[in-house]
Amino acid sequence: MATHDPPPAKMSFIDEFIAAWRLVRSAASGALTLYLILTLIGGLLPVAVAWLTKLLLDSLAGAVSSDHILRVASGIGLATAAMAVMPQAAQYFNQQMTRRVAMVAQDRLFGAIDRFLGLSRFEDPDFLDRLRLAQQAGGSTPNSVVEGLLSIVRALITITGFLGSLYLLSPLMTILALGAGLPVLVAENVLSRQRVNMYWNVGPHERRELFYAQLLGSVAAAKEVRLFDIGAFLRKRMMTERATADDAKRVLEKRTAIVQSGLSILAASVFSFGLIWAVLATIKGQLSIGDITVLIAAIAGVQSALGALAGGVGQLHQSMLMFRNYLLVTGAAPDLPVLAAPRPLPELHDGIELQDVWFRYSKDHPWVLRGVTFRISAGKSVALVGLNGAGKSTLVKLLCRFYDPTRGDILWDGVNLRDTDPSELRQRVSALFQDFMQYDLTAAENIALGDLRHLSDEGRIHAAALRAGIHETLSNLPRGYSTLLSRNFFTETDKDNPDTGVVLSGGQWQRLALARSLLRDRRDFMILDEPSAGLDAEAEHEIHTTLKKCRAGLTSLLISHRLSSVRDADHIAVLSEGRIVESGDHCALVTSGGLYWRLFTMQASGYNGEQSVLRPGASVD
Repeated sequence: MATHDPPPAKMSFIDEFIAAWRLVRSAASGALTLYLILTLIGGLLPVAVAWLTKLLLDSLAGAVSSDHILRVASGIGLATAAMAVMPQAAQYFNQQMTRRVAMVAQDRLFGAIDRFLGLSRFEDPDFLDRLRLAQQAGGSTPNSVVEGLLSIVRALITITGFLGSLYLLSPLMTILALGAGLPVLVAENVLSRQRVNMYWNVGPHERRELFYAQLLGSVAAAKEVRLFDIGAFLRKRMMTERATADDAKRVLEKRTAIVQSGLSILAASVFSFGLIWAVLATIKGQLSIGDITVLIAAIAGVQSALGALAGGVGQLHQSMLMFRNYLLVTGAAPDLPVLAAPRPLPELHDGIELQDVWFRYSKDHPWVLRGVTFRISAGKSVALVGLNGAGKSTLVKLLCRFYDPTRGDILWDGVNLRDTDPSELRQRVSALFQDFMQYDLTAAENIALGDLRHLSDEGRIHAAALRAGIHETLSNLPRGYSTLLSRNFFTETDKDNPDTGVVLSGGQWQRLALARSLLRDRRDFMILDEPSAGLDAEAEHEIHTTLKKCRAGLTSLLISHRLSSVRDADHIAVLSEGRIVESGDHCALVTSGGLYWRLFTMQASGYNGEQSVLRPGASVD
């Protein structure tokens, strides 16, 4: 199995621990305080019971009043009862902490993710693996860090009490009992680090397993999976990823079992030796019955507490290593540089200009854009055409400032987009992306997501739907615009009526997504990326007629493979292999006989059934 390095340390162990402690304290201070008190008491009780038992046995063997014996016995009973109740009480408060911390941690994690302004981290596999671990770690590991620390404290209290008791009876046994516990501490520390490294290395396999599982269980892939009979193939891929991850876990589990078995044998040997020594010492009269009880309890208690201490150290170490992923995500530096005092973005009066723009996603990737230079004049409609892979979608990402150009500049009325606040830029832009989202929400909510200020404005929502040609369809749904557009789950009011969940067709979703973008109609710049993909010829004509009206007088960029839909644009730019190879209006480009003419002729011949419908220079009126 291929491995990759776990996330590097960005903070000291102390800083990471303080961050975890503060998170737990801020989320559940009351439960934390009570859990801490129970931990301290829980560490003292075993030692107290051992000494009370010694006192009881020595009292029974001596001339002591029955009242005294009853008081000691009552003390043992109370301490034993407390020891019996303590785990349940501690578990209750631990559960309260876990839930509250998980809620706060999840909110902070996704708040941090929401602050990422660009897309680079969401297209980085290493970051996605770290994010998965952060989601696992955020809800549980802060609490596990505190729990591990308190386990250490509880164990240290118990060890200190028992070691003091054991030293009074036999310094030699004290050394042996303590020495037997040290290998446990070392082993748990090593195993916890190996465990975290294993989690990190199996992350990509578990993510791919989830990907295949989603394909096998999703309605989106169900048709092709069945038609092409690829279910067995995908299931094999899924199980291969699962087996690879399980093999890595099995190796570590085997190593853990062997190490812990050896340590258990060592602990049992020390206990047996101590028991034999104590029996012989009692026979010789060197120890009383109470002494031997304390000694046996102390040896067993020290070993048990050392085991708990090792477990606490291992838990703390492992939790801190896992929690580091959470801290790296929530404390990640901005993915896009934003000036401390960004330049205000003026209303678009002149235009948007790309100046020698080069872009690649990383140094290991090829160039996607190679010196792109063109202008989108204010109030004009510009179309961008080209073959798949020419760089059109990447250019849209740059115009929305999801990425910054690797080289070159994009200017908005002379202001470099690098110097602006991306959030302000996006308030000025409306867009319909080719890979638009289909939200499992109501029809009205799906449209209102385009501008949440109008979430309750039925008039604006209906007007956007009407312009997109989807109003009548949505109005005729079982609950109109309040109908949930999903069969994955139901709203609370609809849970007893499964007929209310409706799934739209691809073309209907396309129109709804267009309505979502049209809700942002009062913006400076509109981007339409394949707005008619998936529509029939009549619907395509209606959509482009609508868009032509919507774009009139607005600054817009239209991207489309269907060149018949761009011929009315004020200016057309042809992108090929990352470069602008032609530009002009439709007539000029057809007359020039270049790439645009060739693509337009090929598409036109598909409609007319002819090999060529235009010659370079022919009239297109």
